[in-house]
Amino acid sequence: MSSDSATSPSPKSALFAQFAEIAKALGHAHRLTILELLAQRERSVEDLATAARLSFANASQHLRLMRQAGLLLSRRDGKQILYRLSDPAVLDLVAALHRVGERNVAEVREIVGGYFRGRDALEAVSHAELARRMRDGLVTVLDVRPEDEFDDGHLPQAINMPLRKLETKLRDLPKDREIVAYCRGAYCVFSFEAVALLRQHGFNARRLEDGFPEWKAAGRPFV
Repeated sequence: MSSDSATSPSPKSALFAQFAEIAKALGHAHRLTILELLAQRERSVEDLATAARLSFANASQHLRLMRQAGLLLSRRDGKQILYRLSDPAVLDLVAALHRVGERNVAEVREIVGGYFRGRDALEAVSHAELARRMRDGLVTVLDVRPEDEFDDGHLPQAINMPLRKLETKLRDLPKDREIVAYCRGAYCVFSFEAVALLRQHGFNARRLEDGFPEWKAAGRPFV
């Protein structure tokens, strides 16, 4: 065996080094926020910076790092650079982080048990249950994301009432049917706040177990 082969990394070590780069690219709260936003639709750097409350330079830096790690793809549209998720598996990767955190990190369990469970202690509606109730005409589906995200894709039969407008439009919702609200994902506060508000006003409301990106990735029908 040559000295070069003896000192060069094994194929497995080389692979693990690349996997570590992907993990490193997830290692910032702002990047997880950006991934949640990009799971809704393709966005420009300017749009992402505004939605994530970051400077343009800061957002650009996070996006560039995640693109280099293979999490994102980009394209030019005139003077704008648009970003999107590279693969639906990116959602699986983020969901695995959520599961590990909830099962094994005390601080995560405390936040979930405090803020999130405090606003909705009921079991969330599964994809299969919602699909069945939609098919039987037993439920009103409420999308509480911003209008632009709804316009780019949403659940069949869904009504769009962004959380910031919900209280002024409660009269438009039926009280004789269950309402299932959803937003960007499992920890999107919009649906938790919407369900809490609806229950305060006498509605029978629950939330979907996650959000539109997960529904779409599961192969469920969408508009």
